[in-house]
Amino acid sequence: MISIIITAYKEEKTVGKAIESFLKQNINDDFEILVACPDEGTKKVIESYSKKDERVVWVEDPGKGKPIALNICFKKAKGDVYVLTDGDVYVSENSVNELLKVLEDDKVGAVTSRPISISPRNTLMGYYSRLLTDVGAHDTRLKYVRDGKFIPCSGYLFAMKKLFDKIPENALSDDAVMSHMVWEKGFKIGYAAKAEVYVKYPDSFKDWVLQKKRSAGGYNQLKEFFPKHKRMRSFVQEIKEGWYKPFTYPRNLREFYWTITLYFARLYLWGVIYRDINLKKESFSKTWQRVESTK
Repeated sequence: MISIIITAYKEEKTVGKAIESFLKQNINDDFEILVACPDEGTKKVIESYSKKDERVVWVEDPGKGKPIALNICFKKAKGDVYVLTDGDVYVSENSVNELLKVLEDDKVGAVTSRPISISPRNTLMGYYSRLLTDVGAHDTRLKYVRDGKFIPCSGYLFAMKKLFDKIPENALSDDAVMSHMVWEKGFKIGYAAKAEVYVKYPDSFKDWVLQKKRSAGGYNQLKEFFPKHKRMRSFVQEIKEGWYKPFTYPRNLREFYWTITLYFARLYLWGVIYRDINLKKESFSKTWQRVESTK
């Protein structure tokens, strides 16, 4: 059985589409959809689907952070495979089967999807999102899997075998923590490029910094949990992985200029991360802030 776990918060406008994108799939196994949320608005939408399809189940979330919500879902889940995603994204037509296909390999413990930006390319922030998902994430994952190296799963959509039922409650980047937990148990992490998940990225630079700080800051935290593991995200790592690659993406002079500005934006971002996470030691609640323009 497959347990599809969706975590949401104040996403009554998007969680329905997230649920529907799974219900309309012809999944090659029995499945349940556990949707955790702490707010009444989102709960009402979830329960409207539960009335029509008993496979959709609302899970009470105390509102103390996503890791705690996930731990509650893990205890309730009946499946031997977990598919994890968020309430503000939706997935491609055959995405679950594509993920399961990769998990058929006994050596693979988890498999990540391919995030696709639905933000417009003709805006600065939309261009940033498309460049970073296409050249940054997609190309890097293909290369790392081909070379047998570790890749982190995308929290937007990934699947894993039931290898554990609890993660650290203070994890800033739960997807990265789970990826390392899978790797630590001796399993590989696969990549299902045909399993697409459609994501709206931030509209403003302020929200972009907030989201990336939350994400990259979570990777910075990994050294506490896995001191011996090599981190995939750091400023030095980004430079080493191919500082020139973004320049293969622009289609015109405006996009070429935007690509140059991205280097300065990333440098600024890593400076903010180092200041707030390493020096100021910001708390989980302060770092993990909601990014409204992605909803």
